Amino acid sequence: MDNKQLQTYLNTFWDNEITPTLTEYIKIPNKSPAFDSDWETNGYTDKALKLAVDWTEKHRPKESTLHVKRLDGRTPVIMVEIPGERDGNILMYGHLDKQPEMEGWNDGFGPWNPVMKDGKLYGRGGADDGYALFASIGTINGLIEQGVSLPRIVILIEFCEESGSPDLPYYINEYADIIGNVDLVICLDSGAGNYEQFWTTVSLRGMVACELRVDVLTEGVHSGSASGLVPSSFRILRQLLSRIEDEVTGEIIVNELQTNIPDHRVDEVKKMVAALGGKTEAFPWHKNMIPSTEDPVEGTLKRTWTPTLSFVGLDGIPAVKNGGNVLRPYTTLKLSFRLPPDVDCHTAMTAVDKVLTNNPPSNATVGLKWEEPANGWNAPRLSPWLDRAIQEASETFYNKPALAMGEGGTIPFMAMLGERFPNAQFVITGVLGPESNAHGPNEFLHIPFAKKLSSCIGYILNQYPR
Repeated sequence: MDNKQLQTYLNTFWDNEITPTLTEYIKIPNKSPAFDSDWETNGYTDKALKLAVDWTEKHRPKESTLHVKRLDGRTPVIMVEIPGERDGNILMYGHLDKQPEMEGWNDGFGPWNPVMKDGKLYGRGGADDGYALFASIGTINGLIEQGVSLPRIVILIEFCEESGSPDLPYYINEYADIIGNVDLVICLDSGAGNYEQFWTTVSLRGMVACELRVDVLTEGVHSGSASGLVPSSFRILRQLLSRIEDEVTGEIIVNELQTNIPDHRVDEVKKMVAALGGKTEAFPWHKNMIPSTEDPVEGTLKRTWTPTLSFVGLDGIPAVKNGGNVLRPYTTLKLSFRLPPDVDCHTAMTAVDKVLTNNPPSNATVGLKWEEPANGWNAPRLSPWLDRAIQEASETFYNKPALAMGEGGTIPFMAMLGERFPNAQFVITGVLGPESNAHGPNEFLHIPFAKKLSSCIGYILNQYPR
């Protein structure tokens, strides 16, 4: 294979076919079902599906088959089945649903307002993970153009990843004959430590999330009359949360959520930090705010291998301008737990449920509403051919060696595949590098980096053992 020819092909394909399509995709507010309960009625998922299907029909390889599957009441799935000329079965994965808007976008920018600036395409969903389908097909076409002999490849794109992929297991079971027995998984939904070399993700945290509600009254009452006698629902919540989290250190104190970090993962973090000049991922700190630790190795392990709790939603409390002197009847918090890669999500969920609901303070009414949990993932060791191909690809297209990293986020599909195909190899990578801010304001896709990443994937596909 001519590597320069592949890069030239993909540069042109990105400029003429992928970037314009992603620009249109960003305009569609197709939020994941967890954030749009009326997603079927609103029709944005169907609009994004049509855009993807129309584009795929135009660009998919000639001998391929496009499958659009839709089980009743579930989000759709796109599968592109590309027959191979040699042994092997590769699964390429991405998703086409989005996180909600979030506040804080810069002037002139917005979640559904695509803006190209300094080689970066801003807007919700371009980097997480709208580009995956288009980049996968472009990469395969670039290999076919050179007459490269490929194994069988299936591209699978779902529409509920940001909701924890609750629909995906049904499709995996229903269409197992299309997916086949997977030997290699390539996922384009992860991150990068910088934009200067190829990065593979070797671990992902799991997640459980719930709504925790505390009721103390049937209606709000005058705070001057009730306070001191009626316990505040917010104070009850504080007591419950102290059963879960040390409020000073942020440490999770429920044993079922803890793990021992493998030594080889610690070594990988040390190599990563050294390659990045002793720095970790940059965050937009407010004024004099400081991190929980100044040690970059410890900090990286904290956000990739330790359990954490985030408070991502709040109900029952009026806006400050509307807050009267009322002792409120209830408070609801949405809790998001990140779990170590090897902690079972159902075990964690059961433990937290028990801790929060047993013997509630002041006999308050405590309710929990759980979302679909998701396990984390710890990658198997790379086969020699794949380790070599990854390093050669990075050196070829970035002129730097590839590096491994853990991610603090969750891709539920990886754990599903790891359980179903225990002998499969994995290349988990993506374009979510520094400041790309997936899920937050000013999310962007670094186009020059994505072009080289596409070429690296092509190199790895070409090196698949014959």
